[in-house]
Amino acid sequence: MSAPLFLVDALPAPGVYRLDGPEGRHAADVQRLREGERLLLADGDGGVCPATVTAAEKGALILDVGAAGREPEPSPSLTVVQGLAKGDRGERAVQAMTEVGVDVIVPWSASRSVVQWRGDRGDKAHAKWAATAREAAKQARRARVPKLAATASTKAVAARIASAAAAFVLHEEATAALSTAELPADGEYVLVVGPEGGVSGDELAVFEAAGAVPVRLGREVLRTSTAGVAALAALSVRLGRW
Repeated sequence: MSAPLFLVDALPAPGVYRLDGPEGRHAADVQRLREGERLLLADGDGGVCPATVTAAEKGALILDVGAAGREPEPSPSLTVVQGLAKGDRGERAVQAMTEVGVDVIVPWSASRSVVQWRGDRGDKAHAKWAATAREAAKQARRARVPKLAATASTKAVAARIASAAAAFVLHEEATAALSTAELPADGEYVLVVGPEGGVSGDELAVFEAAGAVPVRLGREVLRTSTAGVAALAALSVRLGRW
């Protein structure tokens, strides 16, 4: 079994370190790590260091920390523009996309989104997506937690598409396949996933004008919570990430 990963605000220097707070409580009281077991500490931005438990306390671990390393930033980077969805479908999408390697997630207030993030409710929903990505990154042993951008309008998504190295809109009526789409060697790839009702004709026209290519994944029509995951998996194979 691979060593569990815990996130800290800043990586400690090599030597003795006390892991406490929420991460320490989870490590000591939930996972019940004990003397001699190994774990990883990460700062969520690519920095990571190995550590060995030397003592366990209630709610904390005493660690012997090794030298830190840094995972290189992925290139090309993978950004998913995820249409806001009702219920917990958005959170399920964020969780699974984080586990399969998304680099940036952009919540999108699409015209067919049943839910719209406004005011305090929007702030809480955004924070919930961020917490979901953080926990999923730990589960996946990722030293980099995906960046969660501010909620974007269709105009803002189009601007991101225009500056990307490649952009694709997942659409059930597309004739081109993502599996054969031309991929540049580096830069940002943007994948657009619509909400439950899909991407509207007007939105598709705006995105195409900005440079996006409509693509399909296969014959099946996927849910908003799984389409981005499947697309990321397909790209990860083509890019050699998997």
